[in-house]
Amino acid sequence: MTLERIIKFMFDSIGSYLSIRKIANTLTSMGHKITPNTVERYINALLDSLIIYDVSRFDIHGKEQLGSLKKYYIVDTGLRYHLLASHKKDRGHIIENIVYLELLRRGYNVTVGSIPNGEIDFVARKNNEIFYYQVSETVLDEKTLERELKPFNKINDHYPKFLLTMDEFGKNDNFNGIKQLNILDWLLE
Repeated sequence: MTLERIIKFMFDSIGSYLSIRKIANTLTSMGHKITPNTVERYINALLDSLIIYDVSRFDIHGKEQLGSLKKYYIVDTGLRYHLLASHKKDRGHIIENIVYLELLRRGYNVTVGSIPNGEIDFVARKNNEIFYYQVSETVLDEKTLERELKPFNKINDHYPKFLLTMDEFGKNDNFNGIKQLNILDWLLE
């Protein structure tokens, strides 16, 4: 039962920052006493079995890996729907999960980009190339578009920057060098 609780918690939290201690504390507060060491052992087993993937944070300005907070993604979102009784939709995190898996499939080393007061969803590296990706279900709302573009403006290099959305309207737009692409088109490239 402990492993199942951890799996459900992880599946319910895809794309969110988590630490071993936070998972243990949350499960304990829900009445399931568990130590951080036990959580760590189970998470390592899930990572080793490739059921989940962990993604570290990378300081874009300092060019270094950061601390213990990581994001986790799952190999099969169908398992998530099967295990979570609420059948939580959460399309934004599901889409982010799909993009992460596709970047892995394309052979990239993937991290989450950390910048002052923000983040880049994915920093993808391969053969001395770097690509930045923001993922959003839609940016048709002007405030959402502004929120998704803002982190790119804090990056002072000239590597390609992409905003991936499900939007048909506005696909292939360019915002000062930031290219908006439809996720489905991008997946089929």
